[in-house]
Amino acid sequence: MKGYIKKCPECGSINLLLNKEKGEVICKDCGLVVEEKMIDFSHEWREFDHEQSAKRRRAGAPMSYTRYDRGLGTSVGQKADVYQLDTKERSKFFRLRKWQYRISTAIERNLKLALAELKRVSSYLKLPKSVEEESARIYTMAVQRGLVRGRSMESVVAGALYAACRRHEVPRTLDELSEASGIDKKEIGRTYRFITRELGIRILPSNPVDYIPRFASALKLSPETQSKAVEILEQAQEAELTSGRGPTGIAAASLYVAALANNEKRTQREVADVAGVTEVTIRNRYKELLKELKLKEQIKKKNKKEI
Repeated sequence: MKGYIKKCPECGSINLLLNKEKGEVICKDCGLVVEEKMIDFSHEWREFDHEQSAKRRRAGAPMSYTRYDRGLGTSVGQKADVYQLDTKERSKFFRLRKWQYRISTAIERNLKLALAELKRVSSYLKLPKSVEEESARIYTMAVQRGLVRGRSMESVVAGALYAACRRHEVPRTLDELSEASGIDKKEIGRTYRFITRELGIRILPSNPVDYIPRFASALKLSPETQSKAVEILEQAQEAELTSGRGPTGIAAASLYVAALANNEKRTQREVADVAGVTEVTIRNRYKELLKELKLKEQIKKKNKKEI
């Protein structure tokens, strides 16, 4: 009887009986009806396999922004049974299909194409369903506000996906979105800033720590090096070295320093390729971390001990 009264208010007894048929909770000691008219949320029918469950279920699939009609629309299909009709009825059927397509609005036609592209890019980047749903919602709002007009559909899709990734703290870089969508990353960045500003979407800055597991996995670094990189990043955040710096660059530099400290040397070129930044960025962030956090001596001591 989770969520109900645990004790009888009349006699203080905990010997209560739940009568599911009447929707009542009764005290067995004094007979007081403690609760009545309770709602039964369970099924009133049984199911023994998936087919029975599908037949008896009264509700359909949940609404989703990843479909242009949110999953509520119906369509005139094209099955083999149609060709068994006479010529007049068959032409009437095909005419209905054609008119159903024609009466759809311009927004619906735009969403049909855009959401297909959104699913393709999302699948390529292996994004979770929550991010795909959020990005579809952002794109739908952008279309309804007329923000897509004058811009390529692909760039707005990529901008919506990047905004959804940032909101759900799923680390994806502009370079990755550019590779998946075929749009220049500067164009994606401009579109992303425009739609978030116009739609009033508030997005917090990316946390460099979110990128550490992905970069460490790509560089095949040990868990100890990964933990060390997180420690270095936390020290850098306390020293305010991360403000005004790109999250991917500072995360990659922290991994580079941690790899050196644990004698798992990786070249700056390797780290830069994984993070999608230049070697110059890695070198500059690396020098800043060594100087401000005084890590040079720690690296030397660690390597001497192992030698």
